[in-house]
Amino acid sequence: MSFENFPEDRYENALDDVIAQCDGDIRGALKALLAANEYLETELSNLHAAIESGEIPFQRDPSRRNLLN
Repeated sequence: MSFENFPEDRYENALDDVIAQCDGDIRGALKALLAANEYLETELSNLHAAIESGEIPFQRDPSRRNLLN
C-alpha cells in the first residue's frame, strides 16, 4: 500500500475522532497526537535497542510487506 493510494477519509475520520475526544479543541487534539507520536517513537527506539543488543532476536519475515511502499 502506498500513501498515494491511502484513503483520505480514514485520516479525516481519525482526526474527527481525536478532535471530538478533545471536546472540539484543535490545539488539544494536536497535543494528543504529538504525545501519541512521541510515545510510539520511544517504543520504536526501545525495540531497536533490544534488537541490537540481542535481547529480541531479529527475524525478517519475507511474507510481510512494507506498508510504506
